Amino acid sequence: MNAIARRFLISFAGVSPQTIALVVAVGFALGIFPIFGFPTILCALAAVILRLNLPAIQLMNQISSPFQLALLIPLTRLGARILGAHAAWNLAVATRSALVGWFCVCVPLGLVLYLVVLILLRQRRWQWLNGLGNSA
Repeated sequence: MNAIARRFLISFAGVSPQTIALVVAVGFALGIFPIFGFPTILCALAAVILRLNLPAIQLMNQISSPFQLALLIPLTRLGARILGAHAAWNLAVATRSALVGWFCVCVPLGLVLYLVVLILLRQRRWQWLNGLGNSA
């Protein structure tokens, strides 16, 4: 496991803090998308459009998959409350409600996550990454 983490971190050598923060934020926010199967497709599209590291964004997608499962019902209920609909067992209504709830929670969460990761990376000045790159 340590070797995998080391290779993952070394793959970001020479990459700007903005790009790493974007990979983390986009991968996490899209990984919580409430329709199963779509986060993988959306992350791949985002990686191609934004020219991001595809394996890294897919890794963030996989890391966030437990949150996708845990937040499915709360996002559906939030979306139903926003739309004024009842959280019924109708698949179309539940899907629409979950999408609205995801958009209202995860898009702002992604922006905040981007800023937090960017600030943390800039404060660290890449000391941890340079140390790993030199010891490999």
